[in-house]
Amino acid sequence: MESEIASEFPPFCRIYKDGRVQRLMGTETIPASLDPTHDVVSKDVIYSPDHNLSVRLFLPHKSTKLTAGEKLPLLIYIHGGAWIIESPFSPIYHNYLTEVVKSANCLAVSVQYRRAPEDPVPASYEDAWSAIQWIFSHSNGSGPVDWINKHADFDKVFLAGDSAGGNISHHMAMKAGEEKKLDLKIKGIGVVHPAFWGTDPVDEYDVQDKETRIGIADVWEKIVSPNSVNGTDDPLFNVNGSGSDFSGLGCEKVLVAVAGKDVFVRQGLAYAAKLEKSEWEGTVEVVEEEGEGHVFHLEKPNSDKALRFLKKFVEFIIG
Repeated sequence: MESEIASEFPPFCRIYKDGRVQRLMGTETIPASLDPTHDVVSKDVIYSPDHNLSVRLFLPHKSTKLTAGEKLPLLIYIHGGAWIIESPFSPIYHNYLTEVVKSANCLAVSVQYRRAPEDPVPASYEDAWSAIQWIFSHSNGSGPVDWINKHADFDKVFLAGDSAGGNISHHMAMKAGEEKKLDLKIKGIGVVHPAFWGTDPVDEYDVQDKETRIGIADVWEKIVSPNSVNGTDDPLFNVNGSGSDFSGLGCEKVLVAVAGKDVFVRQGLAYAAKLEKSEWEGTVEVVEEEGEGHVFHLEKPNSDKALRFLKKFVEFIIG
């Protein structure tokens, strides 16, 4: 009985009748390390004792020799994985942020959040928001983590994520814009291959295939956010929906990255176009990689196109 499968959502997870969840990918982890072999040191710190959630911090090793008062740009990173799989401790994210930190000479904080199906949406958004507030609690130099107190330049805070993390990054910047009294100053957001969707295609070039659309809707409605009243038209998922207003986005610039073979490509382009047309006063830059698929830069990090995107992402942080 205990091994009977209740439902399956490949490639993400399998749910058993006894309530167990088996993730089918994205479960491998790699430890943090103070060994500066790759010129970057890392460590894990708990930011939410209530939910036992950590951030993984990445610091260029040479910054341990910085003169007092010399600060680094701060990148807050929110990983992808359909709100279901992966973590800051996954090799794919650990290795990627190591490269970003080495190339941009920045401090990065990679955020762990509760995932579906055990903790459906909005848990991931609540956790990302509490992590951002916890990070900003260091802005006066008296937070719990020395690396952030000493090295983070809070005038150069960037928030970025891919896929589900790109979606969450947008919503966190919207919230930062709304919560003015908190004064969370975010310079820019990197919205990479964002998981934005809706019941209907966003334009004639968007995915028209019914099976694909139903498949994505099933993952959102049955696993990720079963409490969404309006399914895939939930404003958390349908970011480009008619009612959305980006004028209050709480940052100065946005980098939108899309990939031509990604199911989310048209949604990502529609997002950039909607930002351009909105009353938001920042600048939008779009990077499109024609012949590539979803998160190709993480899956093939040494390919020419991935290295080109890394360069663009680094320029966004240090430019």
